[in-house]
This record gives sequence, structure tokens and C-alpha cells, in this order.
Amino acid sequence: MTTTTFGTSLDGLDEFITEQLHLWEGVGTAVAVIHKDEVIWQKGYGYRNLESKLEVTPNTLFAIGSSTKAFTAATAALLVDEGMLDWDTPVKTYMENFRMFDPVATERLTIRDMLCHRSGLPRHELVWYNSPRTREELVRTLQYLEPNQDFRNKWQYQNLMYMTAGYLIGQLKESSWEEVVQKSLLDPLGMDSSLFSVDEMQLQSDYAYPYMEQDGQRTRIPFRAINAVGPAGSINSNLVDMIAWLKFQLHSGQWKEKSLISKEQMKVMHSPQMPSDSPFTSQELPVSTYGLGWMIEPYRGHVMIHHGGAIDGFASQVAFLPEEQIGIVVLSNTNGSVIPYTVAFHIMDRLLGLEPINWISRFKKLMGKESAETEDNPENSLEVPIQPDTTTEEAIKEPHIIPCDRPYTAYAGIYTHPGYGEMSIQETTDGLRATFNAIEMPMAYTGNDTFSVELIAFGLQITFTFTMDQEHNSQSISIPLLLEPGTKPIEFTRVS
Repeated sequence: MTTTTFGTSLDGLDEFITEQLHLWEGVGTAVAVIHKDEVIWQKGYGYRNLESKLEVTPNTLFAIGSSTKAFTAATAALLVDEGMLDWDTPVKTYMENFRMFDPVATERLTIRDMLCHRSGLPRHELVWYNSPRTREELVRTLQYLEPNQDFRNKWQYQNLMYMTAGYLIGQLKESSWEEVVQKSLLDPLGMDSSLFSVDEMQLQSDYAYPYMEQDGQRTRIPFRAINAVGPAGSINSNLVDMIAWLKFQLHSGQWKEKSLISKEQMKVMHSPQMPSDSPFTSQELPVSTYGLGWMIEPYRGHVMIHHGGAIDGFASQVAFLPEEQIGIVVLSNTNGSVIPYTVAFHIMDRLLGLEPINWISRFKKLMGKESAETEDNPENSLEVPIQPDTTTEEAIKEPHIIPCDRPYTAYAGIYTHPGYGEMSIQETTDGLRATFNAIEMPMAYTGNDTFSVELIAFGLQITFTFTMDQEHNSQSISIPLLLEPGTKPIEFTRVS
């Protein structure tokens, strides 16, 4: 039996986690819990390799996705301590060629703005997703990406800004973000297994494969390399290493009687910087804020600092309650899994001595898997879907397909956007197909020079609307790649 000073037992947690894997069709998960430096739970469940029935262990490596962002914020804090960086000095002071689309943001944007998601820039995820461009090349594209909010007006979750923050950190240290994280954080903390690349992860002896649910089956999918935007989400780690990371957070930057980051700068990262949106808005989580690399929310009256992550085939949740000195990490190798959240919240309820909330029912209702008749009361509903690392397009809907009233050659060609790059529209035996960043997208005509395009990688349906010239040949494509309020469609111009 595992007990804590709260007098609360975690008896039955094995059964609960196993139930979560079955309920949510998860492949594998790893769970660790610490309290006041004591590791009170550290186990793997399910499979890291479903086909070979290789089980998850505490040493199994998982992609942690956007839980990486806290590492990027921490390296910035290190530079602030060293006097090389100031939270509120414009980035342009450090990178003379830095440009945003908005001239005000160009002149005023700081690393604090970048790290608390208030640049005014929406996600623009397809700029980087599967792109062959380097980090430096992607930083240069920022000047061509239109904002949808005024600078510092609204919190909008962003990956490109974290990428740019990491790039700046590397530039200031005359190194790379990866080397700074390695030497300043991973090495001192003894996080010897943590890596920055899924390619390197696959050379190790104990790592998880990525899976997703397809047609009722748990299907292995390709690893997604996101090296160029690494500071936003490329770290791969395991329970052993993430326990050290949690202890470091709970000790406010102190490690083995040495201060790696000052308590002052740790407090900045752990303090609210912007009011934010949350997928968990409810009576128990009434308000949400974002610090630097961390979400900061009250959980049932207790300060909770946490961050989730998701990249193809993986999901994570890293959370701690600083006042109670509780830390929890849950890693999963199932695409878009809610298990990291249901397990982490359940553990918190148990350790705090509170009646556990039926988060299973909440998430079922959120995902449309439970009828409205089962709702106990309105205040228990969640308001925002969990999509921490993907675009905000609506899910695929069956388009109304009609015969195309022009020859496909009128649309076929090469189109470009200065920020997004090149897109190819080609005629195939099955109709038109768009190719962007090596992602192939089937196109179905729906009328008025508009096509419904299936973005399989994201499980989404978007529209391409062509502008035609007097000879009835296309000149450009208007694509609402983002459906965040106020976002203009992306306009690709035909070049051949």
C-alpha cells in the first residue's frame, strides 16, 4: 500500500489506470507521483510496442510534446540570471533582422510576450508542420504571417513564437537551443535519457511507438520529427528523468544545494502573465492563466501549475501543486489521449483527500461519447475541447461533392505564399490532389470553384476557393487554414 502524509492511500490506482487504458483505447502509459522529494508512484502500464507486446517501463521514452515549452522558458530564465537577456527588452534589440507582420510587434515584442502567447499571432501551424525548412528559415517567415489580434490583446497558444524564443536563446549563447538545454538543465539534473529527436529516440533500447485509433483499431503511425520547431515541443523523456524535472520545479530552481535558476526567475515562470483559455473550465477549475511555459490554474482551491503536450501518437501531462509539494507526470503513446488528464486529476483528488470527480464522464460528454441524459448538472460540463498541439479547424464532415464544371487543368499548377511556401495542385486519375510540405491532400469539388480538401494528418476538412481569370484559369487560392476569430484566409498565388 502506498500512503502519504495526507493519510490518503493510492490503493486501487493500478486498477484505475488499467481501466483508463481500456476505456480510452490507449496503448500504453507511464505514471509517476512525488511528494516532498519522495517518489510514491512510478510505473508503466500497457505496451510501448503493441505488436511485439513489449511493456512500458519507468525508463520507456515518450515524446512529451508541448511539455517541452517549460524547458524553453527555463533556458530563457537562465539567460536572465546571467544578464544576457531581459524579459521586457524588445527581441529586436538582440536580433536586428527580426521582423513580424505587425510593425508594432516588430519593435515591441519581448521574450516575455513570446513565452506567454500574447504576440497577436494565431497558430499558423501548417507553416511548420512537416516543413523541410530550418529553424532560421521559419523565423524569417514570421514577417509574412498576419496576426488576427492586436499585439498583447489576447492569449493565443503559439508554437512558432516558442520556436523563435529558442532560436534567440541559441543565438545569444552562440550555440543552439538544444545545446543550451542539454548543458544547463539536462546534464545538471541527471536527465541522461532525455533526447531532442524522435530519430535519436529510436536508437535507444526502451522507447514507445506512436499509435492512434483508426476504424476501431489501435494503429501504429509514423514518428513525427519536429526538430525545426524543437523549442515548442521536441523533447523525448521518461518517468525517471521527468521526476527530476518535477523536483527541480518544486525546489524553485534549486538542485542538490546548487541554484541552477534563481528563485526570483522561477517565480516569474510560475506566476500568471496572461489570462488564458482552458479545456477544463468548470466549477473546480474556474479560471485559467498562463505563466512562462506553464498553465497556472486553481484546482479545487489548490494552486496547480501544469502543461500538457501532444504530437503525433503521443500525449503528456506534467503537473505540480507547489503548496502541497505534489508532482505528477503522465506519459502516453496514444494520439490525442485524455488519459494523462483523467489520471493526473484523479491522483490529485486522492492525494488532497477530496471526493474524486468523475472526470471520465466529463471527458466522454466533451467528446460526444455520452448522452446528455447522463449529465448530473450543468456546472459539471467542460467548455473547450482539448487540442493543445493542433490546428483549430473543425473536424472532417462529409462534403457535398458535385461534378466539376471546368477541366482540372484550369486549377492545376504551382502556388506560393511568402510565409507558407509552395503548394502543388496536380491532376490524378482520382481527380485533383494538393501537395504541401510533402503532405498529400485529396480534393473534392463542391461548386463555385471551391474544393473540399481532406487534411488527413489533422483529421480535418478545409476548403480551397480558386480565383479565376478571364480565360477561366486559376490565379490564386484562398484557404482558411485557421478558423480562429478574425483570421484572414491564406492567399496562395499561382506561379506556373
